[in-house]
Amino acid sequence: MVKVSVLMPVYNTNEKFLRAAIESILGQTYQNFEFLIMNDCSTDPRVEDIVLSYKDKRIRYLKNTQNLGISGARNKLIETAGGEYLAVMDHDDVSLPERLEKEAAFLDAHPEVGVVGCAVLKLGTSKIRKLPEEDAKIKESLVFCSPFCHPATMIRKSVLQKNKIAYDTAFSPAEDYALWSRLAAVTKFANLPEVLFLYRDYAGNTTHSQKGKMQAATSRIQQNIRTAYPELWKAAKENADWVKRVKLFGFLPFLTIRKKQRTKVAKLFGFVPLWSEKIKYSAGGEK
Repeated sequence: MVKVSVLMPVYNTNEKFLRAAIESILGQTYQNFEFLIMNDCSTDPRVEDIVLSYKDKRIRYLKNTQNLGISGARNKLIETAGGEYLAVMDHDDVSLPERLEKEAAFLDAHPEVGVVGCAVLKLGTSKIRKLPEEDAKIKESLVFCSPFCHPATMIRKSVLQKNKIAYDTAFSPAEDYALWSRLAAVTKFANLPEVLFLYRDYAGNTTHSQKGKMQAATSRIQQNIRTAYPELWKAAKENADWVKRVKLFGFLPFLTIRKKQRTKVAKLFGFVPLWSEKIKYSAGGEK
């Protein structure tokens, strides 16, 4: 029996990106895994040709008869998976060689943790996205944003099954944020400090192509979090750091910093500038 199931939906994926994603999983130092690739009715026949060009026995190729969308495809992959741990993977990103080994080892050593992620690097840059590592900080960050890089996470399948939790199509394309908000009540979270994942940021990815829909879903999820976890919401708001950028006459920059009820105000000749812009940072450091 396999320990880890890697779950990757594909849909009209760029050949270069898809090959990089597949090869990054096949090149893992960890060996006890199956690689489930689900073609969600791609209209581009090259997607199937690319997947079938790999003869690795760990690959299980699935093809839907109708398009299920990202949440539906992920749920079907979970149902099909035989592994104890579910490694999420997107069709245009790259997992570094030790990702599965280190995430699986962490879950083995911490049975109380149901989801583990890691730090990630934006492809083509030196920009590292550091995420809160401990359960309390991760859940505090949940109030403001998704506290994981979704395709870099590994989930304990039994936690989903026991609590009858799955991806909710009503919140796509922020289905991962909705999933974490439900799992927060039933398990602990963790993020590894190492960079084990490379995230591809480009105009065609979901974050950009469905920006309006993403923002609307995020707002609804945050309202649900406020209702479901009032104490967490209150604590997160009280502990949040705020940075306020202030400009005078549109060209002179100033900073106002508010942290835990303490405020410092930048002034020019004793006057507070008339125009300002407030930027919120979560407890986990994410904007």
